Amino acid sequence: MVATSKTYKNLYKIYLKRSINLKLYQKLGIFFLVVVISGFAGWCYEVLVALLENGSFYMRGGNLLPWINIYAIGALLIIPTTYKFRQNPLIVFLFSALVTGALELFAGWLIYTITGSRLWNYDHDIWLIGSIDGHVCLLSILIFGIFSLALVYLIVPALIILSNHLSRHTFLVLAITLFSLVMIDELTNLCLSATHHPTAVDFYKSHGIKYSSKNP
Repeated sequence: MVATSKTYKNLYKIYLKRSINLKLYQKLGIFFLVVVISGFAGWCYEVLVALLENGSFYMRGGNLLPWINIYAIGALLIIPTTYKFRQNPLIVFLFSALVTGALELFAGWLIYTITGSRLWNYDHDIWLIGSIDGHVCLLSILIFGIFSLALVYLIVPALIILSNHLSRHTFLVLAITLFSLVMIDELTNLCLSATHHPTAVDFYKSHGIKYSSKNP
């Protein structure tokens, strides 16, 4: 157990120095799991915010599964853009906050411009500080920066360790299965929405579950 602990510590140091060599299956599996975990973490965050603001549970996101795509996109942007700064958490935090803030601002503006609707809106009291037309605010940027630290320094290294601990077959089956479930759910809902058929949102509403497409 001691030897294993030392091995993991050395692996973590190599990761921070950007000199770790991963096999193709490890990179692929980690990519899939980052998509799943980050989207799920974003869903948990939004449900918690709704709970704190309203005192009750609100379903978030547009899928049947607890997963929100913009958080996965943000995570996939953070990992390569902070690659060179892993040994400096402050730079990772600031750069991640900038990247995720820009993503949220652009996505919010694009959705509003194309559809005329908002999937989130920070123009109310608790989120008002630094709000840019309700698409992004200072507090959300800071929170995303903190989440990014967890991604870079906890989640990705843990997935690297997991990929070394499990056999290639087991690791790939785990990663591909979870990723496939999320993608099938996402694509199904997009197709249903595009063809004006009932979506996951309609399913939740029909079962009496509170749902909000915006920050409540």
